[in-house]
Amino acid sequence: MSNRTATSSIDSQEDLVATYYPLTLVIVGTVLNLLTFIILCRPTFRDTKKQPIIHYMRTIAIFDIFMLYGWNLDHYLSNAHGYLLLTYSIATCKFFGFLNYFSGQSSAWLRVFICFERYLSVSRLHRTWFSQQKSVLIIITSIIVFFIIFNFHFFIFTCFYKPNGSINPNSQLYKIYPLWDYINLGVYNCTPFILMITLNSGVIYRLIHRRNTSLIQNSPIQHRTISIALLVTTFLFLIMTTPATINAAFFSTTPPDTLAKILDSALYTYHIASFPLYFITFDAFRQECIMMITCQNNTQRIAPSQNTPGPINLPNEF
Repeated sequence: MSNRTATSSIDSQEDLVATYYPLTLVIVGTVLNLLTFIILCRPTFRDTKKQPIIHYMRTIAIFDIFMLYGWNLDHYLSNAHGYLLLTYSIATCKFFGFLNYFSGQSSAWLRVFICFERYLSVSRLHRTWFSQQKSVLIIITSIIVFFIIFNFHFFIFTCFYKPNGSINPNSQLYKIYPLWDYINLGVYNCTPFILMITLNSGVIYRLIHRRNTSLIQNSPIQHRTISIALLVTTFLFLIMTTPATINAAFFSTTPPDTLAKILDSALYTYHIASFPLYFITFDAFRQECIMMITCQNNTQRIAPSQNTPGPINLPNEF
């Protein structure tokens, strides 16, 4: 009897965590990502002509909010209220089916282009086309438009009523699930990770190779901080997002088992991690955050350096 009571207690604790951790992610993640966006719009980061990479960071903050309102919110709703947005109505089925893939894929590729921009900034003495504000805005728009088109079939072919009146989120023409989970594994995880690790390795190599030159010695860029931050970001992307996507593609069950819930929690936790990562590794962001909280004004602007391949105080720490 005591064993049964203990087991029941453990199960209830697991159910409690599985129910309310996703809701906590929605609340905390929305607040932190909005706070990140607001800080990145403050005076220190307003001169985006000199710091066009800020556009990437702002956009990522918005897409990381979108990430929390798909499957993650469904985990809470299914446990607490017994329904899913994915099967609540035809409209929510189509929209959230689209959002689940579109937001993650866009967020991942925005991170890839940040790594690409960082690589170009340390490997070229002058700004390239990719480092200009207009070009960055074109790239961001192109990423968003591409993934809207790439996932637009959700609005056309998916979701239909079954004979019993319930909604099937699949398609009558082809099986969306798990087909799109296989594709998502490559588009959201594998390809971005390979590109991120390749570009970050190139950044680290060039910084180490040039660390003893006058160009680096006279620069305020801290190569060690940059290298560590790039590695941490890429490593977290690998260990926190890939297992959940692999599990969804090859081992998913209905309803999801305990392991699937843990992996999903790790994936969505990654998408609320920008604020603490910026706060720890990015001095200008931390100072601006403290000034905002303490209601101080900061008239400082990020200015370009004469001796560096890119502007100083650039958020290389991303």
